[in-house]
Amino acid sequence: MASRLLHRHIREQLKDLKEVTHESLVVGAIENAFQFMDEQMARERHGHQVEGGCCALVVVYLLGKVYVANAGDSRAIIVRNGEVIPMSREFTPETERQRLQLLGFLKPELLGGEFTHLEFPRRIQPKELGQRMLYRDQNMTGWAYKKIELEDLRFPLVCGEGKKARVMATIGVTRGLGDHNLKVCSSTLPIKPFLSCFPEVRVYDLTQYEHCPDDVLVLGTDGLWDVTSDCEVAATVDRVLSAYEPNDPSRYTALAQALVLGARGTPRDRGWRLPNNKLGSGDDISVFVIPLGGPGSYS
Repeated sequence: MASRLLHRHIREQLKDLKEVTHESLVVGAIENAFQFMDEQMARERHGHQVEGGCCALVVVYLLGKVYVANAGDSRAIIVRNGEVIPMSREFTPETERQRLQLLGFLKPELLGGEFTHLEFPRRIQPKELGQRMLYRDQNMTGWAYKKIELEDLRFPLVCGEGKKARVMATIGVTRGLGDHNLKVCSSTLPIKPFLSCFPEVRVYDLTQYEHCPDDVLVLGTDGLWDVTSDCEVAATVDRVLSAYEPNDPSRYTALAQALVLGARGTPRDRGWRLPNNKLGSGDDISVFVIPLGGPGSYS
């Protein structure tokens, strides 16, 4: 639903701009479009049986500037003359811990008496009541000690690390579209209040640089980035594009395919493996490659 309709919401929002005098108007239009898409999903989820949710990564080109909007754990980078320029960041329980904890602190009713907004290094046991334990709250980036109280025995709002981090032990992303019916496992407690539909929008001015046909914008779902670093993607960009003539448009499709296949790995006795023998990505892998310089030109 998002892939079919989100771009229409963005187009409608941009049509309302009578005069684009500042990029913040475009950013605001894109943010509004994400919200309207999420609201449409909420309205239609019953009649059309729309369940679940999704991350969304969007690129808009307007008046010489590229706007990259990300809600979720997909990611975008620009590879320009071999240099990597990040165009998004991932929104996970770890990266948004303080926002989630602040909401739990301000609205404890959302935690339903089942969770605590505080974070501890590990789950606390009843026998540890009264002892001192490391913790951090919504105001802290570092750790401090506190005396463990009865309410600290509740399950932490944010638990786990890395790809295993979860909000309310349920979901591993903190921004996206949909998930209006998502509940904590074996509970009626809704998770949607902690999930934001608003994207972060980053802007790249194409007119500030001379781009060659090897300069590209790479968009990928977490299935790519879980096993492939920015530098590895840049190396693949150089390797694949150098094998084609600059004016061959198929070079960009070949690059996207190479990135997908490289993240999936090859089948072996013990599953799909990468060249370093680590497991290939078991997640969905979607990749777009957008050239920033015209085929065969340096403009």
